[in-house]
Amino acid sequence: MGNWWSVRVGGAVRSREVVRRRLGDLLLWATTAAPIAYALVTPPHAGPATARLAGALLLLAVAVAVSRRWPVVALVGVVLGSLLDGNFLFAIPVFSYLTGRRSATARPAAVAFAALAAGGTALNLGLLGTGAATWFLLASVLLFAGVFPWLVGRYRRQQAALTEAGRRHAEARERERRGTAERVRLRERARIAQEMHDSLGHDLSLIALRAAALEVADDLAPRHRAAAGELRASVAAATERLHGIIGVLREPDGAATTRPADESVTELVDGAREAGMAVRLDGVDALAQLPPMAAYAAHRVVREALTNAARYAPGAAVTVVLHGDGDRVEVAVVNAAPPAGPLPGPPSTGSGLLALAERVRLAGGALTTGHQDGGGFAVRARLPAAARAGADALPSGGGDSGPGSGRWPAGGWSAGEAGEAGEADGPGFPVAPGAGVDASDGGAPGEWPGEAERRLRDARRRVRLSLLTALGAPAGLALVLSLVYYPVATAGTVLDDGAFARMPVGAQRAELTGLPRRQSAPPAGTARPGCEHYTDGNFPLAQPTWRLCFVEGRLVSKERIDG
Repeated sequence: MGNWWSVRVGGAVRSREVVRRRLGDLLLWATTAAPIAYALVTPPHAGPATARLAGALLLLAVAVAVSRRWPVVALVGVVLGSLLDGNFLFAIPVFSYLTGRRSATARPAAVAFAALAAGGTALNLGLLGTGAATWFLLASVLLFAGVFPWLVGRYRRQQAALTEAGRRHAEARERERRGTAERVRLRERARIAQEMHDSLGHDLSLIALRAAALEVADDLAPRHRAAAGELRASVAAATERLHGIIGVLREPDGAATTRPADESVTELVDGAREAGMAVRLDGVDALAQLPPMAAYAAHRVVREALTNAARYAPGAAVTVVLHGDGDRVEVAVVNAAPPAGPLPGPPSTGSGLLALAERVRLAGGALTTGHQDGGGFAVRARLPAAARAGADALPSGGGDSGPGSGRWPAGGWSAGEAGEAGEADGPGFPVAPGAGVDASDGGAPGEWPGEAERRLRDARRRVRLSLLTALGAPAGLALVLSLVYYPVATAGTVLDDGAFARMPVGAQRAELTGLPRRQSAPPAGTARPGCEHYTDGNFPLAQPTWRLCFVEGRLVSKERIDG
């Protein structure tokens, strides 16, 4: 049933995607076809207008149809369509942009633009014999209507790639944080197992010792002596099994604690006072209500909080309050703001409180931490006064609150006012984002942070390069076009100001000195019989500047052309 439903939902999603793409292609065709259709259907109507319109719309439809799979082919088709109808010019920027947006690499489009430029140059200057000005105009159209939109599309594609790389990098960092949180919890559970091994092993050894004493007692009946021997053997076997099951969890290079195993909270506070801390303890009798594992968790809460206060709030007063409330005991350790401000140092990783939260959770309680209004920090734990089933045994990891579930129990601990980056600027160890979530609940494994960081760095580099190219390439290509066009357009047509001033009206043309060997093309609509046009070499367009008019070989007028 689940697979059938997944297939059906997936098919519906794909169908909607296909419909959306087809509607987008239809809109693209209608938008780019509008200028072509309008020009061909408005009067006056030429004889072959209908055939030209059908051919143009068909060519445009083919370009739209192949633009997703072969965007460069669609672009070349639209550019060649401008030979059929000049209104294809309106479609060139659109398809150029889509080519940049949809092409995985830049090389095919760059080759296509180079081929179009070379072919257009050969066609216009070689076969059709158009002037340099016309060639320059067409080359500029290809540059600004073709190359520039394509570069903008490339830039947008690189931006999308950067966004995707940023998302994958964030996911990798989140997986790393979750893995770190899970490792901290598992390490704390292993530490609890070690403590159980040590304490239970000690108790079982005492039981075995007493059984051995009974076994060798003189006044004990034979059957009782045999029973004591069986008891001693059973305890010894249980000790060996305990060592084999839990003892393997002991870290071989783990440092042994220097604190006594039976240290009380009162002794812990007294030790902090002897170290110079100002600590006040209230309600220590409430600990008598706690079962062993919860009592040890309370001891760990006080010890961790005092350590944090000494590290992050030196000289601040600390209050330790233990309060019984029905079936719960609350342990609160609150320190004031440090008088001289927090000590400089690297930000905390949150692992201390994360391990403490796991310890309290396994004891059946919940831990909360947070900054106080006055600048201090508080650590509070609520622990059960009665032992719950299985609380004093290492949990198996099942259930909704086990480490494999990725969830904290209701009323679980939080980082208080810790920043989003999981670092506090005050005392305590706030939790990194993603703490308490199983590393496996994110689905399929993704990239490691190093790989995602490299991908993000490469994407940023490509975006910067694409932006610089989009801004600089058109200007550079325009300069190249100008440098190519200018010498072609001005060769043999430049008449300098001094030579023009020295030409007397009425002189024979053969008598004029400094007259260029060829003429410039006259401005559109200004051609006059017997008039010659020359340029002063203005860059980059080399527009006609001087007009000399002759009648029967004699200079009758000369003038400067403005504009």
